[in-house]
Amino acid sequence: MRNDTQWHAGLMTATITELQQNLLSSWLGSFTVVRDHSWPLQDTTVLQVAAPDGQEYIVKASTTSHHIRREIAAYSRGLPGLHGRVPTLRHAAPEAGLLVTGYLPGTLVAGTSSESDPRTYRDAGVLLSRMHLPAGSSRSYARALAARTGSLIQRAHGLLPAETQRRLQDTLDALEPGPAALVTTHGDYQPRNWLDDDGLIKVIDFGRAELRPWVHDLVRLSHQQLLAQPKLAAAMRVWARLSPLSRSTTCGRWRTSTSQWAQWCGHTTWVTQSLSVRAWKW
Repeated sequence: MRNDTQWHAGLMTATITELQQNLLSSWLGSFTVVRDHSWPLQDTTVLQVAAPDGQEYIVKASTTSHHIRREIAAYSRGLPGLHGRVPTLRHAAPEAGLLVTGYLPGTLVAGTSSESDPRTYRDAGVLLSRMHLPAGSSRSYARALAARTGSLIQRAHGLLPAETQRRLQDTLDALEPGPAALVTTHGDYQPRNWLDDDGLIKVIDFGRAELRPWVHDLVRLSHQQLLAQPKLAAAMRVWARLSPLSRSTTCGRWRTSTSQWAQWCGHTTWVTQSLSVRAWKW
């Protein structure tokens, strides 16, 4: 059911600035808001809109989030081989914290039967392999990651069991930072950012995209949908490339930082999930 709202000056000024409104009007003309897709825990407004040209678009706007610039950068670098499976950037103003992409039809995979269907993970794995284009290497990445992880472990006192903290620190101490091969990563690759369009899997929301080692795109999945689900993990295939050491180090940083963030915003379910004992067993 559509919930169209005619756009006009002053509409939703609490989340869309005057500059952003003017830019949107110059790009799209007099459009209507079809649906608000904004997530309460984020500081970004996400709107599905219909323009006079008969097309629908996704508008993302924020004055504080760095995710807008990251998403613009990801599209600007290019995502070859993914046409029709990822959004297409139509307009962007990084200094204004604003971007517009084409609207991708489909239903979010999270919370549907597709989330437990191996075919979904097979297709998501194929898309991920296309996305992971080589982007050089970095000699400082691993050292910086180790430093940030060590800081997170120290700040997690009281959130993580003492034994878990010790295991994390031991794993980190065993790491010998060297050159890291970088690829284009999505940064939040999981079913809440996948669409199922009548069996065709698509990927949205590149607000956390960055040049990183490829392992980062499997961290959340490994602690959520792929946890104790060998059929789903096998369907995705790319999981087999991950060594135990790199898995422990990268996943440990995610688990520690997630528990801290969830505690800060009062999301008790995510605190519990991030501290799951099963997730620490390889």
